[in-house]
Amino acid sequence: MGNPQIKRALVSVTDKTGVAEFAKALHDEFGVEIVSTGGTAKAIEAAGVPVRPIDDLTGFPEMMDGRVKTLHPKVHGGLLAKRDNAEHMRQAEEHGIGMIDMVVVNLYAFEKTVESGADFDTCIENIDIGGPSMLRSAAKNHASVAVVTDPASYDAILEEMRANDGCTTLETRRKLALRVFQTTNVYDGAIARWLEKQLDEGAGLPSEMPDTVDLHLAKQQGLRYGENPHQKAAFYRLDEFAQAHSLVNAEQLNGKELSYNNLLDTDACWSLVREFDEPAVVILKHQNPCGSAVAATVAEAYDKAFACDPKSAFGGIIAANVEVSQEMVEHINENKQFIEVVIAPSYEQGALDLLQQKKNVRVLRTGGVDAPVAVEFRSVDGGMLVQNVDRVTEKPEDFTVPTKRKPTDEEMHELLFAWKVCKGVKSNAILVSKNHAGIGMGPGQPNRVDSAELACKRAHEACERMGVEATGLVAASDAFFPFRDNIDTLASYGVTAIIQPGGSIRDEESIQACDEHGIAMVFTGHRHFRH
Repeated sequence: MGNPQIKRALVSVTDKTGVAEFAKALHDEFGVEIVSTGGTAKAIEAAGVPVRPIDDLTGFPEMMDGRVKTLHPKVHGGLLAKRDNAEHMRQAEEHGIGMIDMVVVNLYAFEKTVESGADFDTCIENIDIGGPSMLRSAAKNHASVAVVTDPASYDAILEEMRANDGCTTLETRRKLALRVFQTTNVYDGAIARWLEKQLDEGAGLPSEMPDTVDLHLAKQQGLRYGENPHQKAAFYRLDEFAQAHSLVNAEQLNGKELSYNNLLDTDACWSLVREFDEPAVVILKHQNPCGSAVAATVAEAYDKAFACDPKSAFGGIIAANVEVSQEMVEHINENKQFIEVVIAPSYEQGALDLLQQKKNVRVLRTGGVDAPVAVEFRSVDGGMLVQNVDRVTEKPEDFTVPTKRKPTDEEMHELLFAWKVCKGVKSNAILVSKNHAGIGMGPGQPNRVDSAELACKRAHEACERMGVEATGLVAASDAFFPFRDNIDTLASYGVTAIIQPGGSIRDEESIQACDEHGIAMVFTGHRHFRH
């Protein structure tokens, strides 16, 4: 069959942007009869367009507070009847069902209602029933019916009708039908996820991993390329997991567009700096924190973090968990540190003025600091891994100290700092710290003793640069020591206290080695791998 002329349109929208103008053009230019409901009808009538009420079409009044108004055979029969099927058309005529050639519908704002903090009953009332039903009926019969969900489509549809004697093309109707099923899929998914959260009374996924997980990925921005120039890439948002102050909601105040690698590293840096309550700065390069520190002020924390490894800090990402001060940015400039991204909750005006003088530096403002979301996702070939986000939630009072020497209060404070930073280092991870700065990092080595050797060498180099003695060093290990050689290596570089999960079948060997070297060792009972 050819492209049918549009003679009747059913218009019922929540987003009334441009709808009156669209309806007026349909009526005035093409003689389309407009059928409408409630507030939409009033908006169209106010523009001087004749409107036929839906209850006049159906012969049945709206009822139950508007819950039942379009769920009627004269609506769905007019949408679903196949125009080239003689029996369909005979039955339609027999029952007085007129054809509907266009549906203009968008849905109740369920997601905005949830975001507003509305109560359970209000959210339930904002679940649209009639809208999705009409959209699906029209989309199924797109051979004959044009279905419009997005006000941004109005002008293009009118232009096509002007070029085709009041008709739309089959190609356009198919694209519009696809958009319908994408829209209803997202809508139903949002409802299902919200209700699932109400039943679990928590954020993110339920405490028990469900049999199915529905994710809606909305494109946030295109990216020039992925990890390498030959890889295509884009940045998508997961609205149900996007907290107010998460990376995806950060406001970019300066700089070039974010790249794929920028986003990966910024996420890792921002996730780690949020572990601390006191002012903290993390400098990260290639997924590893080459500098990390806490201090009384953010400027002092930056100075300590930069001093950990100035060479690796070049071209890195900087994250702060408190407002970035002008003094901190002045210190960045004094160090002539080239940086890719700075992310923080806020910026002093003087700090922002200085950063904005660097046209390429990407400056992100989150507006605050949230605890990490409940779960994280990682794709694998043909599937998805899902797990609870790893956080340092274990408490010192639950630690055990199996060695003869116990850590001093000062050592324990240092160990707790090192333990949090170590979580952000790629496994096998060893982190050596002094004065609440991560001065030595051994990331990603295939055996832990190599990681220990690397971390200690870097720590000694840092102490030499800073003009301090390489004494009073503490070390953190993200997982247990399989052999005592790790302890022997750390001891040879002057480490006096160690924090690790424990749990190896050779723990006694490690304990004995610590006792021989006079090292205090703490078992946390928790592992923090980061692959």
